[in-house]
Amino acid sequence: MTKKVGLAQGMLLFRLSGTQTFAIGTLKIRELVAMLKLTSLPQSHPMVLGSGTIRGATIPVIDMAAAIGFTPLAPEEMDACHIIVTDCQRMTVGFAVRTIDRIINCSWRDISSPPKNLGPNAFLTGVTRVEEQLIQLLDVELLLSTIYPEAPQQGPQIDSRQQGLLQGLNILLVDDSLVARRQLSEALNSIAIPYHVTTNGREALDIMLQQAANNTRINILVSDIEMPGLDGYELAFEVKNNSAIAQAYIILHTSLSSEISVGQAHQVGADEALTKFDAAQLIEAMLRGAEQQAQLS
Repeated sequence: MTKKVGLAQGMLLFRLSGTQTFAIGTLKIRELVAMLKLTSLPQSHPMVLGSGTIRGATIPVIDMAAAIGFTPLAPEEMDACHIIVTDCQRMTVGFAVRTIDRIINCSWRDISSPPKNLGPNAFLTGVTRVEEQLIQLLDVELLLSTIYPEAPQQGPQIDSRQQGLLQGLNILLVDDSLVARRQLSEALNSIAIPYHVTTNGREALDIMLQQAANNTRINILVSDIEMPGLDGYELAFEVKNNSAIAQAYIILHTSLSSEISVGQAHQVGADEALTKFDAAQLIEAMLRGAEQQAQLS
């Protein structure tokens, strides 16, 4: 039996300039610290201020304002800045920001996808309002990809039987991050597996219901967890509690590098929970889903 989980998401609010407030989900954050003494990193990206040591671990510290196109931090501002230590996509990184505001609880239903006319490099995954103030939710994955571009990866290795299993299925990918959608698409394109892709949980649910109405149900759903409107947990719950689409094999796929709450994923009906991004690991999970779908046929 599936059980609904709470929709509230902790959001850390902070400023990169004098007026605009930005946010990062607290699940991505390890801790907040005052500005550290930084050591220069030769040949690093221009947006990397240097490295600092926190609890015995050395991490790079990035000027977040400069990284997304705002005025870079000036030397005289450094002492008053704070560092947001994030744990995302198997990386621990610090982001220097001008001002920390506060942490709030916000429902994913109150977060909207950013306007499409902002373009692919807007570094946003969502927008909301708090006390009539516009809050922009940053796409940490996209930001990190500009600082640390991915090295080319060899595509996952599967045999012809496994390829046939996956090619015979109806697969839906859903993620609000442009980087994550590209990674997912490249992994499946490399082994010639067809799929559908969308950017948020509400659209994913609509696609699944429409496909079911047309007798072409979705077999495997790969979904991000943190998404505007309808997050991955609630999407999984909605799928498993609708008999028309409940047979889908659900893989929750998140950028959170800390230990994922597998129990919570199972609580809402998900079959698996994975940390981004390991193409081989993802395909292995999809093959387990393919085997399960074969048994249901």
